[in-house]
Amino acid sequence: QVQLVESGGGLVQPGGSLRLSCAASGFTFNNYGMSWVRQAPGKGLEWVSGINSGGWITTYADSVKSRFTISRDNNKNSLWLQMNSLKPEDTAVYYCAKDPSPFRRSYNIYPKRNEYDYWGQGTQVTVSS
Repeated sequence: QVQLVESGGGLVQPGGSLRLSCAASGFTFNNYGMSWVRQAPGKGLEWVSGINSGGWITTYADSVKSRFTISRDNNKNSLWLQMNSLKPEDTAVYYCAKDPSPFRRSYNIYPKRNEYDYWGQGTQVTVSS
C-alpha cells in the first residue's frame, strides 16, 4: 500500500534551518507530482511547495519563496524540503502529499485534503527562541 513517511522536523531558533524528508513507497514515485503542505496550530491546511514528477518544475508559496527549496530523487523514492531562514510563523506540522497526476498547472494555497490522494503522518516543525 502507499506510504509516505516524513522525518526531520524539530525545534529550531529563528533564522535556523531544517531539512525535511519524505520516504515514499507502494507506488511508482516518478509518475507523480508531490507537494509539501503545512498546518499551523488552530489553522487549516496551507500549501507550501510542489514539484512535478520529473523534478524540474518547482513552485512555491509566496510566504516561503527564496527561503525553502523542494527537491526529489526518483531513484531513491524520496522528497525533501530544505528550509532556511526559518521564522516563528513557519511553525506547523508539515505533510508530504502525493498528487494524483504528474504535474499541476496551479496549486490551491489552502487545499482540501481530497485534492491529494495520499498524505504522510506529518512532522512537527517549531521555530522559537
